[in-house]
Amino acid sequence: MHSNSKQLWRDVQVFDGQALLDEAMTVRVDDGRVAGMWPSRAFAEADAQGAVEAGQGGVMTPGLVDCHTHLVYAGDRAGEFEQRLEGVSYAEIAKAGGGILSTVRATREASEEALLAASLPRLDALLADGVTTVEIKSGYGLTLSDELKMLRVARRLGELRPVRVTTTLLGAHALPPEYAGRADDYVSLVCDEMIPAAAGEGLADAVDVFCEGIGFSPAQCERIYQAAQAHGLAIKAHAEQLSNLGGSALAARYGALSADHIEYLDEAGVRAMAEAGTVAVLLPGAFHVLRETQLPPIDLLRQYQVPMAVASDANPGTSPICMPSLMANLACTLFRLTPREALAGMTAHAARALGLPELGRIAVGAAADLCLWDIQHPAELAYAVQSGRLRQRIFNGVITHAR
Repeated sequence: MHSNSKQLWRDVQVFDGQALLDEAMTVRVDDGRVAGMWPSRAFAEADAQGAVEAGQGGVMTPGLVDCHTHLVYAGDRAGEFEQRLEGVSYAEIAKAGGGILSTVRATREASEEALLAASLPRLDALLADGVTTVEIKSGYGLTLSDELKMLRVARRLGELRPVRVTTTLLGAHALPPEYAGRADDYVSLVCDEMIPAAAGEGLADAVDVFCEGIGFSPAQCERIYQAAQAHGLAIKAHAEQLSNLGGSALAARYGALSADHIEYLDEAGVRAMAEAGTVAVLLPGAFHVLRETQLPPIDLLRQYQVPMAVASDANPGTSPICMPSLMANLACTLFRLTPREALAGMTAHAARALGLPELGRIAVGAAADLCLWDIQHPAELAYAVQSGRLRQRIFNGVITHAR
């Protein structure tokens, strides 16, 4: 990791978080912020004064923002992956104690140190692919102490690596076995104990729910939103992944930052999100792994100008993928996004989905979270699935990765 308070990148093609700028640019960073951007042909050498030459050529993008992950967990589900491919149904696996509850068991049994050790390589994989901001959810503890344990690990990950970590309490991820048949009682635990504790200890930035037939009902989710609001926490939702329960519209009514998955979202839900400014987070990794066929309503989202973010959903069961650039490719091939939409979805729109609109863009005054890629055009990031294209990763003005 090396730093100079003033640095200059010359002749870079700049994707600023929304679009590719028309010509090669020279970018100056001072003290962790973008201090100036000029078309290279018009750059005055006087503006280089005191700056170290940090790079030349290539494509510069904002640092990638992975706005939906479940990075902290113990164990793995490779055996179940194999079973499913051999014809065992997801329901049969769950009945035998597999599925999400197998991850819950392993995560409950793991110490904080063991969870940290298991999660670091996953985070490192994201960083090596250009991520500078990542959201990490809890949701595999499902007890007060285990959910807080997961959130503490997520916070520690951000202290151990040069990355911005935002944390989300996902207590309402699944019904733990000890609450079988008592979902409302479990929701009371989330509202009355988990949310106040996570907020009080500064461990969560947001609260998320799984609003689904196999998760929690809209009425139960609404109770959780009210508790989140009462404790000053932002709201997010896993919604419309497997069916349409109106979860996205409900979340939008509570001013949610985002509704995620949304394959079964209808026009009324899209309209509600547009009116509330709620971001649609697309998760093509889970769609791919689960071999889903119901596409999210991309044309409606475009029509209503709902910002579309793209995230990895990195998790042990349905998207064990820690390669954001692959998500750009899948967003284009599976969901028919354009490369520009996919890249905006992993920078500016993803930052907005975390309530951090100042990130995910390259503009004078913005934080210098940047990536310099060995490519000729930003579309190549979505077109090819290829590791090793990241020439430099810059976090807060510090070059943390250079090749």
